[in-house]
Amino acid sequence: MTFQEFKNEGSTDRLIRFFSAVVVVLGAFFWLGGVWQSLFYGIGIIILVTAVTGFCGVYKILGINTCQSESKSAAVYVKVILVMIAVGGVVAGSYYSAFFTKKFFLADYNQMNNYYKQTLFYTGQDKRAEAIANYDQLVTEYSAFYSKYKAYQPYAIKSDTQFVADIEKVFSIINSQKNAVYTGDLKQAHTDFELIRPIFQDILKRNNFSLLAVTLVDFHDAMEKIIAAADAKDATQLLAVYPEVDIKLQAIEEVTNDAEIQSIRLKLDEIRTLAENGQNDLLPQKAGELKSAFVKVYLKRG
Repeated sequence: MTFQEFKNEGSTDRLIRFFSAVVVVLGAFFWLGGVWQSLFYGIGIIILVTAVTGFCGVYKILGINTCQSESKSAAVYVKVILVMIAVGGVVAGSYYSAFFTKKFFLADYNQMNNYYKQTLFYTGQDKRAEAIANYDQLVTEYSAFYSKYKAYQPYAIKSDTQFVADIEKVFSIINSQKNAVYTGDLKQAHTDFELIRPIFQDILKRNNFSLLAVTLVDFHDAMEKIIAAADAKDATQLLAVYPEVDIKLQAIEEVTNDAEIQSIRLKLDEIRTLAENGQNDLLPQKAGELKSAFVKVYLKRG
C-alpha cells in the first residue's frame, strides 16, 4: 500500500481538522488548567496528527474515506493553506486570548475586590451591620475567585510562581475573621484585613498590571449601564446610575488624568447634561462617543 492509499482524509477534512487542532491547543494553553488542560492538549495533538498524516483511525474502523483524487498542484495548495491557517490561527488566537483572559481576570478581581474594600471600610468605621453584609459577600466572591484561579492561571499570571501561595494566604485571612466581624473587635478585624492590601498590590505589580488597567476594567462595567440607559433613551435610569459611573471614573482620575482620560470625563458629563435637559434623542450618539473614548484608552493602556 502506497502512502497515498494509506490516507483516508480529503483536503477539506484535513483543513477543518488542522484549524480545530489550533483552536483546541490554544484554548488549552490560554483558557484551561489542571486536568481539563491536559485533556484538551491530548485531543488537540491527536487531531493535529490526523490532519498532518491524512489518516484517521476511526475512519478506518468505520470504513469512511473522504479522500478525492487530487493533482500534485492541489496537494501543494492544501499544504500552503494548512500553513496559513496555523500561522494565522496561532498569531490571532494568541493575541486575543491573552487580551481577553487578562480582561476577565481583572473583571473577576475587581468584583471580588469591591467587597473587600467595603468590608475594610466598614470594619474601620465600626459599623457592624454593614461590615457583616459586605463580609458575607466577600466570602462568597473570594471563594469563587480562589477556586477558579487556584486551578487555572491565565497567561498574564502563568509565570507567577508565588500567585497560588498568595491567594491561599488571603483565603486564610478572610475566613479567619468571621467571629471578629460578627461579634468581636471590629477594629482588630480592620487591622487584620489591612494585611490583604499589600498582597493584592504585590500580585498586580509582579504581573505588570497597572493600577490604571484595574480601574479601567472596573469603570467599564459601570459605564455599560449608562450606555444601555442612553441607548434606550431612558434619562431617568441614566441619571440613577450616573453616580456609580462617576465614582468609578474618579478612581481612574486619581491614577492619571491626562487628555485621554479628560475626554472620557467630558463625554460622560455631556451625557448627564443631555439627560438633565430632556434631550433624550441625542443620548445614543453621545453614548457611542463615550464608548469610543474609553476603548481608545483601554486598547492602548489597559
